[in-house]
Amino acid sequence: MIVEKFNKISYLLEVTYSDNVSAKEIIDYIKATKENNEYPRILKIISDAKKATFNFSIEELEQIVKENYKSLEKYNKIIDAIIVDNPKNTVLTVLYKRFFNTEKYKFEIFATKEAALKWLSLW
Repeated sequence: MIVEKFNKISYLLEVTYSDNVSAKEIIDYIKATKENNEYPRILKIISDAKKATFNFSIEELEQIVKENYKSLEKYNKIIDAIIVDNPKNTVLTVLYKRFFNTEKYKFEIFATKEAALKWLSLW
């Protein structure tokens, strides 16, 4: 499951992943974000996946990347900090990061929320 909430105080999109998360759920979340005209055009996201298990293949990961590139057309920049704490999610997020080669998307992986927030504050 993916739950998102835009925090109007911190100006961060806070996303929580829990339970088993499929490629379809992530693609649906990306599409919804792409179509949201209320978010700032330089969008900072903190994604907490500590309570989730990503259940998708490398091929599905490529689909997720393609959809994310489409969403970048609607934004000046997306800065995304993801928090993971298990080996499978870490491997998938490292592979995901390697697919991107654009200045419009900054993506880093963290073990703690504090480290993720510190990195986001630099942008």
